[in-house]
Amino acid sequence: MQARLIYSSTCAEIMGLASDINIKNKKAYFEFHILDTYVAGIRLLGTEIKSIREGKANINDAFCSFFDDGLYIRNMHIAEYSHGSFYNHEAKRDRQLLLTKKELKKLKIKSEERGFTIIPLRMFISNRGFAKIEIALAQGKKDFDKRETIKERDTKRELERVLKR
Repeated sequence: MQARLIYSSTCAEIMGLASDINIKNKKAYFEFHILDTYVAGIRLLGTEIKSIREGKANINDAFCSFFDDGLYIRNMHIAEYSHGSFYNHEAKRDRQLLLTKKELKKLKIKSEERGFTIIPLRMFISNRGFAKIEIALAQGKKDFDKRETIKERDTKRELERVLKR
């Protein structure tokens, strides 16, 4: 009976489902003003989720767009699974994002406005073992906004350096 309790408490760690996968889009915060964020599921194939669990995915150049009343992520690279056979997936195929109808409607209305886009911020594995992606409704920054961001980051770094002494 005690072994069953130990098994149930550490089942996620034993199966490797702990959320140690955290793939980030570092360019997103520099290139865009983030207005609203959502967490969406992704419709994946078996070899894709195995490759993501190995940490072999890249969302730096990815973006989201609407096709046939669904939100799809485009240009996201998931490397082919190393132990996959002829059932392996394409590396840069379009993948559907799973959101509620209310969220999809809200995002569609906002994304059709001029200057707004939907970008991925990070990809992670949930506690239940599902791949999730955090997406954001964003507006592109101008060049002077980017210079301000660099200036703020440099002053923050200088302050931390002075306070350490």
